[in-house]
Amino acid sequence: MSRISVRGFAVASATAVTAVGSVVGVASGSTAQPNDAEATASDVTLLADIPAGQQAQVQTASLTQQATFQAIAADETAKKDAEEAARKAAAETAVAKKEAAEKAAKERAEAKVKASRSAGDFPVLSSYSVSQIQAMARQMVPSGQFQCFSNIVDHESSWNYRAVNASSGAYGLFQALPGSKMSSVGADWQTNPATQIKWGLNYMDSRYGSPCDAWNFWQANHWY
Repeated sequence: MSRISVRGFAVASATAVTAVGSVVGVASGSTAQPNDAEATASDVTLLADIPAGQQAQVQTASLTQQATFQAIAADETAKKDAEEAARKAAAETAVAKKEAAEKAAKERAEAKVKASRSAGDFPVLSSYSVSQIQAMARQMVPSGQFQCFSNIVDHESSWNYRAVNASSGAYGLFQALPGSKMSSVGADWQTNPATQIKWGLNYMDSRYGSPCDAWNFWQANHWY
């Protein structure tokens, strides 16, 4: 190999000079020296004298090195972006879990307060309208379960606390059979809708877990 070609390849490996004289060797982190400018100018002159075939090899080596540097930089950027995305997702998950826990705690507290209500918490009337009965139910049934509770009552009795099934004798808001089983929560089960609501809520919770679980069963079987 001639002196010129040897020096040409030395220049390519040391400074990654392209065929047009671009210097990218500093990307490796080396510190420039006072004579670098002169050395570069001299090297470029030598490269200009390299035969065309060898210049192409030098250019290819330089472009390959540049591509390598760019790939490393891209990998680092992607890694940082992935780490940031992971931190953001973890923070959002933590916030969501906290909010869910707070909501669940609030619902449990509400359910506990409402479950403690009894027929004695409401004034005794000679008769009750549907809106009055529903108002009682809203004060006894957890808000997140009320719609399911209401759906069952709608289908069983249309909120008629004196409803009687002519063939079976099932009675009241929930068509309890026999109706007398509601006496477990109050002797006034025949005339007081609050007593019936208390019994119905206890029944749904104990048998199915909640009014919504009871409603799911009702939809599948048309009874509960």
